[in-house]
Amino acid sequence: MADVLSQGEIDALLSALSTGEMDADELKKEDTERKVKSYDFKRALRFSKDQIRSLTRIHENFARLLTTQLSAQLRTFVQISVASVDQLPYEEFIRSVPKMTILNVFEPFPLDGRFVMEVNPNIAYAMLDRILGGQGEAYNKVENLTEIETKIMTQLFQRTLETFREAWLSIEELDPVMDDMEVNPQFLQLVSPNETVVVISLSTTIGESSGMINICLPHVVIESILPRLSVHLWMQTKKKDREPGELQSLKKNVKQAPLNLSVELGKSVITVDEFLHLGAGDIIELDQLIEESLLLRVGEEPKYLVQPGKMKNHVAVQITDIIEEEDTLDE
Repeated sequence: MADVLSQGEIDALLSALSTGEMDADELKKEDTERKVKSYDFKRALRFSKDQIRSLTRIHENFARLLTTQLSAQLRTFVQISVASVDQLPYEEFIRSVPKMTILNVFEPFPLDGRFVMEVNPNIAYAMLDRILGGQGEAYNKVENLTEIETKIMTQLFQRTLETFREAWLSIEELDPVMDDMEVNPQFLQLVSPNETVVVISLSTTIGESSGMINICLPHVVIESILPRLSVHLWMQTKKKDREPGELQSLKKNVKQAPLNLSVELGKSVITVDEFLHLGAGDIIELDQLIEESLLLRVGEEPKYLVQPGKMKNHVAVQITDIIEEEDTLDE
């Protein structure tokens, strides 16, 4: 896919073309030439676009649920939305995290491994201030959190994991449990530095404070459930368990459903003129011989071969053979 230019790059390109610094013909020539694109094996793309789209949908749902939960809990304006979903080496994710921040490490049972939710201090302290009765101001004091503040924050983010579990229910019934809370990313080693992770960045506004919440999902942890992130499985709903006796009741109702049966005595071809002059007592010759079996249809489908007769003074037919499905298709 071609790179997307920013508005500043577009303006610079148009300016260069108008001043003659760049030639449009040379640009066209460059586009037709084959280009070699470098590939960094340290940044191997292990998630397909389909899986990235599914992860985006899951966390868009998580953002909506979390917005509702925090709005009710903090009693202030809360707005959370997915800003980006990227796959990158774990080492690059750690380097992008501020030196002092709130890192919530949790275990997503039954998956083997750990996830991390990095919360910008502006957001974390705005939430803490609201819970303690303040206006939701962001005091950055990561280095000297008291035990009480640490306990309150841990409980607060443990509740967000309940919302995380609800967002993932359509894919896997996770039971995330808070494992630890760190403030220095250098002490956090979830996976090897070159391991691919997906980082979901949530743009968050709480009251007058804004920042990012980043969720890091290592590939090695969610590898077992990746096949379920395909589109056709995403659109499927959970299979409903049948009530006891439901199948027997269904079979009984189907057996009592009425069917239209019709017996074909034969066929004949006449002209329109002959049809217009038909009258009472006229005889139409059919192409069916008396000794040949007649065709019985169920609805419009030919199903049986029968012979005509009577039963208790009523016209009836007796089944002599069953028409197989292959025979029907041959017709």
